[in-house]
Amino acid sequence: MHFNLKKLNFFLLIFLMMMQIANGQNRKLPDWQPGFLDIHHINTGRGDAAFMVFPDGTTMLVDAGDMSETHPRTTSSRNAKLVPDRSKTAPEWIVDYIDQFLPKNQERKLHYALITHYHDDHFGEVDSLRKLATGGYQLTGIMEVGTLIPIKTLIDRGFDYPIDLTNEQVQSKERFTKDAYGMIPTLKEYWKFIAYQSEKVDLENEALQVGSNHQITLKHHPKDYPHFSVQNIASNGNIWTGYDNSFYPLFKKGEYPGENPLSNAIRIDYGKFNYYTGGDISGIDGFGQADMNALESYVAPVIGAVDVATLNHHGNRDSQNPFYVRTIRPRVWIQQNWTADHPGEEVLRRITSKKLYPGDRDIFSTIMLQGTKDVIGGRLDLYKSQNGHIVVRVYNNGDTYKVYVLDDTTEERKIISEHGPYTAR
Repeated sequence: MHFNLKKLNFFLLIFLMMMQIANGQNRKLPDWQPGFLDIHHINTGRGDAAFMVFPDGTTMLVDAGDMSETHPRTTSSRNAKLVPDRSKTAPEWIVDYIDQFLPKNQERKLHYALITHYHDDHFGEVDSLRKLATGGYQLTGIMEVGTLIPIKTLIDRGFDYPIDLTNEQVQSKERFTKDAYGMIPTLKEYWKFIAYQSEKVDLENEALQVGSNHQITLKHHPKDYPHFSVQNIASNGNIWTGYDNSFYPLFKKGEYPGENPLSNAIRIDYGKFNYYTGGDISGIDGFGQADMNALESYVAPVIGAVDVATLNHHGNRDSQNPFYVRTIRPRVWIQQNWTADHPGEEVLRRITSKKLYPGDRDIFSTIMLQGTKDVIGGRLDLYKSQNGHIVVRVYNNGDTYKVYVLDDTTEERKIISEHGPYTAR
């Protein structure tokens, strides 16, 4: 029998393309539909940003990282590149992403924006390159996002606890005046943004209410989804007790432990499905030991077991202590990162250890830099995906969910891979 090699290669190519399509590649994410819970972890290379669409179409953005391009570290090989390219700023790319995945036939706005804490990779940073908005504030991070798309309710950790950041004597302290990343100057622009937007588009600014599950709510059809809620876990070192809306403080007024331990932390519940995100809290002390007095150790019991969790502090070496990992034991870990420091190799050992908790677990990362690969090597093969936007889509009133990885190198954001379905526990 005579074979035509060219024809055989052609049909083989067609077959491979069909297999890719069958596996979820080369196609766009199907539109959100009522009843879906979508959680998009957006990669810009400049910090955290997670866009969420709740089952009734209510929208929320968690963080809008925007590290300054004036810092040598930002543009070095140690840090990620701005993606998909430099034609837009990181906040502009966040809004471009939101516009693509907003529910159809819905007013263009964010019902909620939540800032976990006041670090550049979470809410922005002013510098000499920033443009000035009509309202007289510099455009960076959440300020630029909120200028491009209206925000109804902006939630942060407040400004007056455990120290009053609006106080000029506090601002003049050495830890702030020698801060290379400009937290106080950025906060001053943030306050201008809030004042202007409150007047022009009726933005409401609130501090996270620890213990509440009624601050962030469904805005359209709450009665259709009675088993959906957002539980506020921690803020400013205040920890929910696990019942009512009561909490207890870890820090005294006037005691400032730095921004990371003050991060806002929430859990999203939809039927059987649970998702946790907690900014940059940590659980390992300066000697590399588990710290039972750190935030992770206090919040773990009230978070409980979850299906999906973001890595605290991007997977930095000071995070994911053994007690915390054993207690929340997610099926899926999501790492939002931007530097070769993430993850710490010992963090990867803890979150993959079946001695800490049994069963399978899948890990996804928005970016994995070459420096990390050079140091950690083959253990990174444990990740299901190392690059791209990571979308968790929850179906069937919280019974099942899938994870989609989208291409972050183009504006089309087509599916690279599809994982699941997973059964919510």
